[in-house]
Amino acid sequence: MKTALSTTFGLLLLSAAVMTQAADMPVVKPMRGTVDSVQADTLSYTTRAGQHQTITLTDKTGIRLVSKADLDSIKADSFVGSAAIPQADGSLKALEVTVFEASLKGSGEGHYGWENADGSTGTMTNGTVGKLSKANGRTLTVLYKGGEKQLVVPENVPIAYVEPGQRSELKAGAKIVLFPADDGKSARGVAVGKDGFTPPM
Repeated sequence: MKTALSTTFGLLLLSAAVMTQAADMPVVKPMRGTVDSVQADTLSYTTRAGQHQTITLTDKTGIRLVSKADLDSIKADSFVGSAAIPQADGSLKALEVTVFEASLKGSGEGHYGWENADGSTGTMTNGTVGKLSKANGRTLTVLYKGGEKQLVVPENVPIAYVEPGQRSELKAGAKIVLFPADDGKSARGVAVGKDGFTPPM
C-alpha cells in the first residue's frame, strides 16, 4: 500500500513538473475565426467570440490550405504538428494532428506552448514521425531539433492535411486560424479550411 501511495504521489509530482515546464514555455496564441472579406492587403474576419477584427496581409504572409484527413495519413517520416496536453508520464495526448505536405517539412519545427481553441494552454509539437505503433489509435515518436516526444493519438481526434495555399482561398465564410506577426498588426501566416473545413489546430 505504501509503495502504491508513493508511486501515486510520485506521478502527481511528475505531472505537476510536466505542467510547470509547459507553463514556463513561450505560448503561441493564434486567432481563430471566419473570413468576412479581403480588400487590398486587409483581411477582415470575425473571431469565434463574435468580434470583428482586421489584420494586414504582406508578401511574407504564408497561406496554408487545410483539409480533412484520417489516421492512415500519418506515416513514418511524415512531418506533423500536434496541439496536445502533457500527461503525467511525460507523453503528450493529441487534441489534433496536422500532416504537412512534403514541401512544407520543417514548418514551425519544435516543442512550445500553445493556446488551444478552448482558451486552455497546452503544447504544440512539430517534427518528423520516427517510430509509430498502433493500439487504441496510434503512438508516435515525434523528432525535432533538440528533442523528441511520445505522442498518443486517440482515434477520435481530428486529423488534417496542410498544403501550400493562395490568397484567393481567403473567401468570405472560410474558417481560418491566423498567426499574428510580432508587431501584432500583420499576419505571419493564415491556415484556411478547404471547402468549409474548420482547421483543428
